[in-house]
Amino acid sequence: MAALNVNIAGVDFKNPIIAASGTFGFGREYAELYPLSELGGISCKGTTLYERPGNPPPRVTETPGGMLNAVGLQNPGVEHFIREDLPWLEKQGTRIIANVAGSSVEDYCRTAELLNDTAVDMVELNISCPNVKEGGVQFGVTKEGVEGITRAVRDRCKKPLMVKLSPNVTDIAEMALAAESGGADALSLINTLTGMRIDINSRRPILRNNTGGLSGPAVLPVAIRMVWQVSQRVKLPVVGLGGISTWQDAVEMLLAGASAIQVGTAIFTDPYAPIKIRDGLLEFMDRNGVKSVSEITGGVKPW
Repeated sequence: MAALNVNIAGVDFKNPIIAASGTFGFGREYAELYPLSELGGISCKGTTLYERPGNPPPRVTETPGGMLNAVGLQNPGVEHFIREDLPWLEKQGTRIIANVAGSSVEDYCRTAELLNDTAVDMVELNISCPNVKEGGVQFGVTKEGVEGITRAVRDRCKKPLMVKLSPNVTDIAEMALAAESGGADALSLINTLTGMRIDINSRRPILRNNTGGLSGPAVLPVAIRMVWQVSQRVKLPVVGLGGISTWQDAVEMLLAGASAIQVGTAIFTDPYAPIKIRDGLLEFMDRNGVKSVSEITGGVKPW
């Protein structure tokens, strides 16, 4: 049987399927459906230094081929995460990635610092959430901003540091290089694309935040293109996400250059999607004589 295990920035994952931040909470609801040890890892709900109530509703709406959301990083804060959620997660037998967000550089640094002596396996630096007025996206859209906040957090974070990049930029590869220069150990991409829908009767935006982040199958081609471009420019491992719903999507993302993948919006329509993707990937590898996931990574043959 083919080997599904991968190593990202020194962290061993039993398989390359990670539940994406923002779609899996802290995993408690999904643990009622299957053992979380079936997953390679969980990127937990975006966590900030202090509790955030999120944006006022409506903050989620369906779109053709996807979903538009502006939840606004609702979460109980890092101290609650460490005290209430992390002890439970430690017992689930999977890798724990803390997705960290903030409104200032000091917020990010302090939140990451509080996680130093915990059981968290990796910190994912969310500098790309488009749904808060003062938040990560302001750091994620310029080379200087990406490098600066990566370096500041790197200096105070003892955990492997993965930087989650925004697709809402002119050149994603430049942002990836900036994160690498700032000391990132890995990259994850893409976060959501900024979008907007309007109610034609009220003439108001459907989301109370006016704009939101587009995710789901509609963004998959954009994500694959960006992972391909980034993986050719940096030496860091890349975790690909954005619209992955099937094992075939996952294979595409790996071929584009990803070392592992995250599954997000698909979980809302099928909570078992990560398990089905893992099983489909394994069957694909066995059927094609692929002994290790790393043999697929970056295997695309461009024309």
